[in-house]
Amino acid sequence: MALKRGFQFTAAAIFAAGVIVAMTVVPADARPRRKKMLRAMPAVSGLAASHSMRNEGGRMCFADHFHYGSGTGNARRAAEISAIQAWAGFVDFEYGGSWASYGRSSSKQMTCAQGGTGWSCDVSARPCR
Repeated sequence: MALKRGFQFTAAAIFAAGVIVAMTVVPADARPRRKKMLRAMPAVSGLAASHSMRNEGGRMCFADHFHYGSGTGNARRAAEISAIQAWAGFVDFEYGGSWASYGRSSSKQMTCAQGGTGWSCDVSARPCR
C-alpha cells in the first residue's frame, strides 16, 4: 500500500510539473501580440460642443470657428504677447483652459503695426486641445 501511495504522489507531482511547464513555455508564435492602441479623443462638452470639430495631428480643433485677440506694447514682442494673452484669455473664458493654448491652436495669423505710441498686434486662430 505504501508503494502504491508513493506512486500516486509521484505521478501527480510529475503531472503538475508538466502542466506548469506547459503553461510557461509558449512558442513565440502563440503569444498574444500587442495591438497599437488609438488614443480616443476626449468628449467635447459645454460651448465647444456647439462648433464642428476635426482631428488635426492628434489634436481636436474647431473646424471653422476662429477667435481673435488684440494687444499693444512699447516693443513689437510685447504687443505680440499681449495679443496672444488676449486670445487665450477669451478662449479660456468661453471654453475652458484645455482650449486656451495658442501654441496648440491652428490656422494662426498675426499682423502687427508700429504707430506713434508703440506697437499693436492682432491675432486669429482656431482653438485646439
